[in-house]
Amino acid sequence: MDVFDHKLEKYAELVVRIGVNIQPGQVLFVESPLEAAEFTRKIVKQAYEAGAKYVQVQWDDEAVTKARFNYAPDESFDYYPAWTASMMEQLAEGGGALLNIKVPDPELYQGIDPAKVTRATRATALARKKFQGYVRNKKFSWCLVKAPTRAWAGKVFADLPEEERVAAMWETIFQMTRADQEDPIAAWKEHIATLTKVKTVLNEKKFRRFHYKAPGTDLLVELPEGHVWHGGGTTDDQGVYFVANMPTEEVYSMPHRTGVTGTVTSTKPLNLNGRLVDRFALTFKDGLVVDFTAEVGYEYLRDLLDTDEGARRLGEIALVPHDSPISNLNRVFYNTGIDENASCHFALGSAYPFTIENGTSLTQEELLERGGNVSLTHVDFMVGSAELDIEGELPDGTWEPVFRQGNWALPMK
Repeated sequence: MDVFDHKLEKYAELVVRIGVNIQPGQVLFVESPLEAAEFTRKIVKQAYEAGAKYVQVQWDDEAVTKARFNYAPDESFDYYPAWTASMMEQLAEGGGALLNIKVPDPELYQGIDPAKVTRATRATALARKKFQGYVRNKKFSWCLVKAPTRAWAGKVFADLPEEERVAAMWETIFQMTRADQEDPIAAWKEHIATLTKVKTVLNEKKFRRFHYKAPGTDLLVELPEGHVWHGGGTTDDQGVYFVANMPTEEVYSMPHRTGVTGTVTSTKPLNLNGRLVDRFALTFKDGLVVDFTAEVGYEYLRDLLDTDEGARRLGEIALVPHDSPISNLNRVFYNTGIDENASCHFALGSAYPFTIENGTSLTQEELLERGGNVSLTHVDFMVGSAELDIEGELPDGTWEPVFRQGNWALPMK
């Protein structure tokens, strides 16, 4: 086994044993691009060795996706097969696990009518609404991971000769997921312990509000009473501890859906499933986006915000120091799952109910009353930089620094 194959095997073991944390007798559903076939086969092998009862792989081909938008009849874009949505619901209800290798080409929909993409995205969200509820309420274990494709690597490593880009991307993924270390699983357990210490400090502080200040950003974000900070991993309804994103460097919680006021400016491009939005700003009043600008992809951002009323409100607040492993690579990855772990970020759209006390037992109406947001969508966008300062208001009304120049100002245990 050569060095690359050895790292690939360790990466596959890591996402199976730590990511989705497959249990004996469990079913695993894998969504994978065709270009990641070698990696996916190793995942299947590792899953069966971990005791999986059955592994189903669904292959994704972006050429097939693009053919739909180029040649399908108009009614296609308002359609999503109910049987596919039902399959995903049955997976979650049966205590299965989902592993998604998600790496959309940042320029996939270039030249495609944005209205078609927006309609198809909305049809998917409506059909999978029940399933996404299972995702956001931790009913089952799931994990998002990365693997290079030629299109993605070509965008990220455009400064390298074409024949070197995919290999460079693999090495970078191994590095940011700790798969290049001698014992990746032990390294991840140590990393999770570190994030646990950070979220413990934040939960003990019980901040009422944060004030974000940076070039183009002056934003007040209220936190609802009973909000809970998470980081590293979480536990599903079956008691299985899983890590939903690999890599992950964030601690995150719930902002109050009506408690956001001011303007925030993005610091990294946003890849909206193959549609690029960049250099944008959002202005909030009483939690609602009342104005926005974008130098690139204005129409895509507009369509996202028009998904529903909840798409114009925040559902997640996440803190990541600028001096951190992915940020220090000093490269934009055009992939939210990576870029969000190099930068403080927010998410427009639905909140995770488990980020407020007893949230998973709340009805939708009760969650709204507690300050949680509800939407068909959930899209993270990056706002962190070396110029970001954050102040936190404590329960007694005093303020203290949380971030200074992009890094933690709070003492961590």
